[in-house]
This record gives sequence, structure tokens and C-alpha cells, in this order.
Amino acid sequence: MTQILQVAAIALATLGTGAATMTVMNVDIPDLVVPEGDWVAGSLFDGKTFEIVGTEEGSGAVLDGKVVFRDGTFQSLDCEEYCNFGWSDYQTKVIDDVIHVTAKAICPDAPHTVVWYGTVTGDAIEFQVTWTTRRWYWTNQIAISTSGVLVDTVEQTISG
Repeated sequence: MTQILQVAAIALATLGTGAATMTVMNVDIPDLVVPEGDWVAGSLFDGKTFEIVGTEEGSGAVLDGKVVFRDGTFQSLDCEEYCNFGWSDYQTKVIDDVIHVTAKAICPDAPHTVVWYGTVTGDAIEFQVTWTTRRWYWTNQIAISTSGVLVDTVEQTISG
């Protein structure tokens, strides 16, 4: 047998027995799951800024920053500084006396997605947040629990 035929025969035998099976699958981690419901486009918090403090559940690292609501959009100043996420649409729903809020921010320059889900009662806010980075060879997720208070309110004027 020629050398090429020998290599081909060995390759076929190896593949046929499954000895050369290799998996290069990236196990995905889903984003934070936001409860279903009658969500409506955000406007309830327009003009409000909350100061939040949170803890990364894995390492205990502290998140300390502001979240701002404006014209139906949401922005975390810390996330903006890190990856220029820009302004993201937010949604709200009211259950009893509690306002639920959610937003999804996607970094335009890197594979980062941040999902926010929280509740607001009076001037207090609590968020569950996941920051997920997806690359073809791995997925990493940071889960953060935050709480905070209203620190600024700017009156919004609607024109047009």
C-alpha cells in the first residue's frame, strides 16, 4: 500500500471507532431570566437617578455606581464607563404597590450583555443583574445583587 492509502485507512478506522472524537462546544450560560408579564415601554422613572451598591456573588467584589433613567431609556454609569453601552430601552410593570423594571444592555464593541431586573418601592430600588460575556470558546457570567436609593430627580418636559 502506498503511504497515502495507509494514512487514509488509519484515519477511516480511527473515525469509524470514534477514537478521534473531539468536542469543541462552548457551554452557554443563559442571561438573567426576567419574569413574564404585562411589560410596557419605560417612562415611569424618566428623570430619576438611583445610587446603587451591589455585591458580585462569586467573588464578593463590590459594585458602587449610579443608574439613570431618561426618555424611556436606562444607563448604568459604571457599565458605560467600562464598555460604552449607551442608552438602553427599559420596561416596567406594576404589581400591587411595587414597580418592576427591566433593561437589557448590549456592548457595541465587545461580546457583553447585561440584563437588569429590579423592583422599586418608594425611593428604594433593588436589582438582580447578570453580566454575560460570550466568546466562541467560552462564556463567563457575573451575577450581582444590588440595592439603592433615589438620589436625584430631574423634571422631564415633553415637547412636540
